[in-house]
Amino acid sequence: MTTTVLTTPVTNIESNRTLVRTWLYAVCFLIFIMVIVGGATRLTDSGLSITEWKPILGAIPPLSAAEWEIALEKYRQIPEYQQINKGMSMSDFQFIYWWEWGHRFLGRLIGLFVAIPLAYFWMTGRLESFLKPRLLLLFALGGLQGFIGWWMVKSGLVDRVDVSQYRLATHLTLACLIFAYAMWIARGLAPHSDAPVDSKVAAFSIVVFLAIVIQIFLGALVAGLDAGLAFNDWPTMDGAVIPTDLWIQSPAWINAFENPKTVQFIHRMSAYAVLALLIWQSIIAYRSTSADTHKRRTLVLLGLGVAQAAIGVITLVLQVPLSWALVHQGGAVVLLGFAVAHWRGTKGAYA
Repeated sequence: MTTTVLTTPVTNIESNRTLVRTWLYAVCFLIFIMVIVGGATRLTDSGLSITEWKPILGAIPPLSAAEWEIALEKYRQIPEYQQINKGMSMSDFQFIYWWEWGHRFLGRLIGLFVAIPLAYFWMTGRLESFLKPRLLLLFALGGLQGFIGWWMVKSGLVDRVDVSQYRLATHLTLACLIFAYAMWIARGLAPHSDAPVDSKVAAFSIVVFLAIVIQIFLGALVAGLDAGLAFNDWPTMDGAVIPTDLWIQSPAWINAFENPKTVQFIHRMSAYAVLALLIWQSIIAYRSTSADTHKRRTLVLLGLGVAQAAIGVITLVLQVPLSWALVHQGGAVVLLGFAVAHWRGTKGAYA
């Protein structure tokens, strides 16, 4: 029996763009969920419960008491168990194991959700030529993210009781960049009105996007150092507007990455900077010749930024409860998504 592959391009371009765009929005939603689950995995100290990387066979969890005992025995060999969780019961181990397994399983699911529709759209001629390299890059970035995830976990298996904050920040930031890239492609396939936009508004949209990405990276450093669990007063920090002991480590620059107090302080200051940029973006838009649709988007972004800042303060003051921490992390992704949509909307149709 011979299988025939459809190679004749489908003529309804707009219909194909809608189909691909809807798929990419679904990819973005799955990545959003992935970020939330990843945050829960971090906050429940579950990330080191699976000590091996098996991209295919690892999708199958322990299915018997004997297999669970083997998994726990492997966990007993790492510093986190020996120094923090020694004597952990099987039920407690299963709790952290399922969080990490779920995080990895969702990553595999996203990989399939990208690969299978991409192959189908490609083989049925539903992809325009300009889309193919962009979507291949999206798929490749997903594969790289899987490797970065294991590289992160590996940092906590030998000499540490947690993962490197540098690798955690790399992992989260790359996830958000993949989300942003998928959103950027999707928004480029949406119908555009070609509404006029001032060049300053277009340029500033990129500045805001980059500032949000940097803030997400800094937030990941805070999470990696558990820096949010200390200095929980606001608007002061450790009782002062500018706290002491910010630069006590040598060389001085290392404080920005390894001193929890300094890392939290920088994250706070950068949050104020992002808010200032969002305010200034709206002012620029409303003073420009841009169409109302671009101006409204800057107000939406400003509102989301204010909400995100408020959630951050609540999370800090309450000493990082799981629920508020996850809302804060999810809010960062939502803010990033709207920033991408605004940036993409300033470029015109299908650029």
